[in-house]
Amino acid sequence: MKYLILVGDGMGDLPLPELENSTPLEAAQTPTLDSLCRRGELFLTRTIPEGYPPGSDVANLSLLGYKPEEYYTGRAPLEAASIGIKLAGDETAFRCNLVTLNREEENKVRMIDYSAGHISSDESHQLIEALERECSTDRFHFNAGISYRHILVVKGDYPAMDTVPPHDYIEKDITAPWLRYMTDPEWKELLDKTCTVLENHPLNQKRIAEGKNPANSIWLWGEGKLPAMPSLHDRFGLQGSLISAVDLLKGLGISAGLEIINVPGATGYIDTNYNGKADAALDCLKTQDFVFVHVEGPDEAGHQGLLQDKLQAIEDFDKKIVAPIVQGLRDRGEEFRMVATMDHYTPLSLRTHIDKPVPALLYDSREEEKGCGLTFSEKTGDKAGQEEGGTLPNGEALMLKLLQRTP
Repeated sequence: MKYLILVGDGMGDLPLPELENSTPLEAAQTPTLDSLCRRGELFLTRTIPEGYPPGSDVANLSLLGYKPEEYYTGRAPLEAASIGIKLAGDETAFRCNLVTLNREEENKVRMIDYSAGHISSDESHQLIEALERECSTDRFHFNAGISYRHILVVKGDYPAMDTVPPHDYIEKDITAPWLRYMTDPEWKELLDKTCTVLENHPLNQKRIAEGKNPANSIWLWGEGKLPAMPSLHDRFGLQGSLISAVDLLKGLGISAGLEIINVPGATGYIDTNYNGKADAALDCLKTQDFVFVHVEGPDEAGHQGLLQDKLQAIEDFDKKIVAPIVQGLRDRGEEFRMVATMDHYTPLSLRTHIDKPVPALLYDSREEEKGCGLTFSEKTGDKAGQEEGGTLPNGEALMLKLLQRTP
């Protein structure tokens, strides 16, 4: 038996007037998801424990079958693991976004772009290398990741700052969180120097001349130390792989003992190599029994408030990920159980994540005649969730349901 979890990150949304009060998932053409849902089972899963932020780190850790209350230590250490950083016991990793800030009158700071225009990895690596060369100390070191997502490793203690995700403040005043960095002289010196280096870098001058958002500042958040997690093999006997373009997900996979598949051309946006991801998943399942495929596009479109991009990302997830993987397994005569879901909602109207149980469809290739008869959407998920046993309390329960195991 083969087991799959396919995740459209941030796919969930709220009804929109411009879609006649439908959500993008309802409005998008998703024939494969709808067909599988009709012939499968639909329910809700609570991926975010009470009191935890509704981030992709917490939610995808949950979807992998781990209780965040027991294993979550922060977002950045997971991303650090994905790029080969081995944190020492006295080191803390911070997520280090390259962002576009606007410094306004009266020392106000506004977040213009949490991703510096989705800056390319080639460009961002030049900037991170400059920061490491000119701003690093025995306490602070910069490490390059993908696109705008990078890591700052801090040795020793650091001041409590209550950091916030930059994508929660798009086009908003972010002065108060910014000033928290400035309360400590050492950190103020670091931030001031990084801003100077970035603003004067020729690459940013070129981006401005081309009408692009410059990466004129760093933003630090998601800090934590290395988590200690048992592998999925130790917990469930699974041998498998994780496929994603996002360092965070790769770090989760490494921590869970999964093989990480790096697909050429996987970008984390709507221009990603969908075919490569689907082919990689099918290749993995020739020799392994589990694969977790993550697609970031719907979430990024949600953060940017781009309706057409989100519709396209959802339709591409259905057409270019779910459909070819299912057809490939059928062509090989494989028996499989598959969950298709999202980690959280990223509503276009809010441009950030919200905490809401997510719809999940479970399809078993052996039991098509037992289907629920529903299409796949937030509304039908809520309907199914109201039934007895229709809402799972956490991702561990989802994994056990997928594997047909008892707690």
